[in-house]
Amino acid sequence: MNMKLLSIKNVTAGYGDAMVLNNISLHVDEGEVVSIVGANGAGKSTLLSTLSGLVTTTQGEIWMGDQRIENLAPHRIVELGVIQVPEGRKIFPLLTVEENLYIGSTMARVRKQREENLEQVYELLPRLAERKDQVGSTLSGGEQQMLAIGRALMGMPRVLMLDEPSLGLSPVLVSTVFGLIKKISEMGTTVLMVEQNVKQALQMSNRGYVLENGTISMEGAGNELLNNPHVKKAYLGI
Repeated sequence: MNMKLLSIKNVTAGYGDAMVLNNISLHVDEGEVVSIVGANGAGKSTLLSTLSGLVTTTQGEIWMGDQRIENLAPHRIVELGVIQVPEGRKIFPLLTVEENLYIGSTMARVRKQREENLEQVYELLPRLAERKDQVGSTLSGGEQQMLAIGRALMGMPRVLMLDEPSLGLSPVLVSTVFGLIKKISEMGTTVLMVEQNVKQALQMSNRGYVLENGTISMEGAGNELLNNPHVKKAYLGI
């Protein structure tokens, strides 16, 4: 049985008085790919931001392994290996590809392996190697997404969290990005993904959670959820 790597117990969180997440519990086991799917505004991105320490919880517990993290500063959470690729990529547009990647490896935990990790990222994403001296703003949307993922990998994530990785990409690039996520998972990184492309996300996930109005309405194996009548009707238009 795999070890629970990240677990959330009865978490309520939001912005000021507006609660977005209500009594959420879920877990991600070591080596899994887990998807959180749901409509726009269901609270998916807020959930990842809560795990990253960017949104405060008003109740509940968040555990990374055997350490509670819900009150830690965001940079401490990153040091523990919970690393998010934000929605909209958020690369540094005026820095080169290589400078962007280096920024992902500033923590003491990974600095020693920086060059080795850079080689690995270039091997996984040869397009970035070709573009390493170009500034971020000159990359296409797909290349920027690759760069954002590469930057996160430089931090040697124990849990890689992806917020809408396929957003705004052409169908061909969507397949490329999902192929990349699959490869990262096969290399041993645990993945937690928020994604509107419900079909592709659940197809490649061990398990999934459906988030509706800030609560988990369903959970199960990826293929189970894909065949669920409610999921088909609400999210796949079938």
